[in-house]
Amino acid sequence: MVSNEFQVSNAFRLQIQGFGLTTAEIHYRLPDYRNLLQLFIWQEYDIAPDFPTLKHFLEYWEREIEGPLHSVRVAHHRLIQPSEWRAVGGVITLQ
Repeated sequence: MVSNEFQVSNAFRLQIQGFGLTTAEIHYRLPDYRNLLQLFIWQEYDIAPDFPTLKHFLEYWEREIEGPLHSVRVAHHRLIQPSEWRAVGGVITLQ
């Protein structure tokens, strides 16, 4: 028996809801060596321009992780966008 049900990934559902792929380049200072910077790359689906998921993560970082933040650079791209269309000026039929 073949089932017509299929699983839709959570990532696809988020994209349909308007989320885009957000990448944050997080520079932070090492707890024991404050003059050294370390790099952490974070990637998740989020909504621009407010970035609530990223803000939540950065609040967690500041509250729970000893390495103080130095800087954060953010890139964002919606992977699913409204389709482009254009009017057709004529139709050619080939037989």
